[in-house]
Amino acid sequence: MSALTFTLKKPLQFSLNCTALTPNNLQGLSIDQIAATLLTYGKQAYTVNDFFDISGENSQDIHFKNSCDKLDYLGAHMSSGCITIDGEAGPYLGFAMAQGKIECLGNTSDYTACNMAGGSITIHGNTGNFLGGASAGLRKGMRGGTVIVKGNAGDRVGDQMRRGLILIEGNVGDYCGSRMIAGTIGVLGSIGQYLGFSMQRGTLLTVQTPKLIATIQDCGTHSLPFLTLLFKSFQQYDTKFKLLTLNRVQRYIGDAACNGNGEILCIKN
Repeated sequence: MSALTFTLKKPLQFSLNCTALTPNNLQGLSIDQIAATLLTYGKQAYTVNDFFDISGENSQDIHFKNSCDKLDYLGAHMSSGCITIDGEAGPYLGFAMAQGKIECLGNTSDYTACNMAGGSITIHGNTGNFLGGASAGLRKGMRGGTVIVKGNAGDRVGDQMRRGLILIEGNVGDYCGSRMIAGTIGVLGSIGQYLGFSMQRGTLLTVQTPKLIATIQDCGTHSLPFLTLLFKSFQQYDTKFKLLTLNRVQRYIGDAACNGNGEILCIKN
């Protein structure tokens, strides 16, 4: 069965809310019914047919072609199936996602995996700020699932993160792991300022030695056997993290300013 394919017809001036275009929302609908589905563009409502050429068959496999950063909320509240994005994606990719798989072949914007509870997202390019964070007004960031970023990420990665796994092969900006409550974030590249700011629990795994704030305490060098199991779990993912083998780390805990028990583990060569 061929994938249900949405090909963007023209450049967009405003953001297009694509919340409705998920496998669980479109299941059982005919192509004509899908074409007539309403999407919000700016302050107006238009049909899917106004923006996309539709081909393939309705299935649990959806493909977006010629996509751009004006396509917001792709995969939002997704609970089944797969979405492949051939291009870029706008803000809130995978917002409150529960299950399923999203793969973006380009870059994504801010709030990717925001409030995510399950499933997996793979980004082959770069992503913006608040990856795996919490949306405005909420105090629960990412609560489950896996996010893999092949490129770089912006500021506030994992802000208020409560569960799940984020693996970033490139660099990250400032405040990575800020207000983090639980979960694991791994970074292979360089890290900005204020790593682990107001962190309460959770694990930040780094390869390069980060610049730390004064309230993150150095606990010395340790060999941690549990890292062998953690690294073994990375083997299931298509990422450079599965090449990690050393379990000797420099361990830091904090943020002491908020009685935090989070840990930052810097792998020692």
